[in-house]
Amino acid sequence: MLRSSLRVPLAAATKKAPQVATIPPGQPDLAPQFTQLFINNEFVNARSGKTFETFNPANGKLIAKISEGDKADVDAAVKAANQAFRTGSEWRTMDAARRGHLLNKLADLMERDRVILASLESLDNGKPYAIAYNADLALSIACLRYYAGWADKNHGKTIPIAGDYFTYTRHEPVGVCGQIIPWNFPLLMQAWKLGPALAMGNTVVMKVAEQTPLSALHVAALTREAGFFPDGVINVIPGFGPTAGHAISSHPDVDKVAFTGSTDVGRLVMKAAAESNIKKVTLELGGKSPNIIFADADLDTAIKQANHGLFFNQGQCCCAGSRTFVEGKVYDEFVARSKDLAEQSVLGDPFDCKTTQGPQVDGNQVRTVLRYIEEGKKEGAQLVTGGEKWGENGHYVQPTIFANVNDQMKIAQEEIFGPVMSIIRFDSMEELVEKANNTIYGLAAGVMTADLDKALHIANTIRAGSVWVNCYDVFRRGCAVRWIQAIWNRSRARRIRPRSLH
Repeated sequence: MLRSSLRVPLAAATKKAPQVATIPPGQPDLAPQFTQLFINNEFVNARSGKTFETFNPANGKLIAKISEGDKADVDAAVKAANQAFRTGSEWRTMDAARRGHLLNKLADLMERDRVILASLESLDNGKPYAIAYNADLALSIACLRYYAGWADKNHGKTIPIAGDYFTYTRHEPVGVCGQIIPWNFPLLMQAWKLGPALAMGNTVVMKVAEQTPLSALHVAALTREAGFFPDGVINVIPGFGPTAGHAISSHPDVDKVAFTGSTDVGRLVMKAAAESNIKKVTLELGGKSPNIIFADADLDTAIKQANHGLFFNQGQCCCAGSRTFVEGKVYDEFVARSKDLAEQSVLGDPFDCKTTQGPQVDGNQVRTVLRYIEEGKKEGAQLVTGGEKWGENGHYVQPTIFANVNDQMKIAQEEIFGPVMSIIRFDSMEELVEKANNTIYGLAAGVMTADLDKALHIANTIRAGSVWVNCYDVFRRGCAVRWIQAIWNRSRARRIRPRSLH
């Protein structure tokens, strides 16, 4: 069954102004309060006593030392989660509406600590503070509230069958959910995983990315402050993939594992899950999304949307429109004006209100991005702007645009996860569809056109889970368009913004 949705902007008079916080002047002196593992409702040191360091990507300075979880710690967390899920436990017998109340209480506490959480997110991840506060926090809080509303609406069915029988279905929680989240949207990925699992009565053992553990640990502390989350329901373990991540994926007492991250690691997660107890697996992996610009589109809007669709979050977004297809009639103008707009980006301190692009998450990511830029040059793509590391301190990469890109080039086929736009020319609908679908990914796509028939044709022929029409990166607050953790692989969303309401 296809799920369709029509996104129509409200009239300007009815729109609410976004909530904006006062941006702290300069880098805040924010010492993280929580740096240990969160197991069985307590902050504890790793059993090995090991720690690892987390750094500020804007300047390379040490922020804190974090307890490093491994198999022994995962075992302890899984044991606590199983105990919390046992038959007749407080959590299993809790009224469903009460679970919803707890999620709303957690959202309330995140709202209270919004400045702290946004600061931690920006400090640890590098994204501009204004984005962390107004986008990441807003969506994370709304996500928890959305799933809180579903907690007491989990209904089964009665089914008529032949004979004197009464048949019914009952939706039950899966059990212990192992959850592994990435570093690009730490708070939002945590909310996407916690919200649906807790609303349905599951327990959680979550591994957070070693690059960005701080905001997730603060949220863990808020779950304890919220009260009435029984011991063992929520466990948060900072650590590394080969140790803590593998221990979760392969643990025989974990009933489901949900992973968001790279395709290569997703394969390892699936393999580990299959070799243990053949547990349920949900994977949300990489993308190389086509963003299609037709000549009849409003070019001013198309250029801005394409810029946002690629450079948002420093290009570290799985659904980034990193393959920009532009119709030949407007190709040269689009390239020239996109270059001008990219060069207006302001790189710098994420806590400076003028900054529009922060650093990449770490040095490894910078090296990966620069390696792909060199590959693009070698394969004959035209470097239009950018292409180099920026600044003496921190992990910054200039916003980069390649023109004259062939859709067979590595920069057009492989996920770069950085601020690199590849602009590909097309001259016919048939050529476009073939090229746009020539990818191993199928996460998202965008199309800009004044012709709604053309837009719907593209939306129905592009093999992608989400297709944005005359917009990009439009998310429903609380339930992002991929319907994570649920039945998304059986549905496709269509987000459409008409060019005018008149």
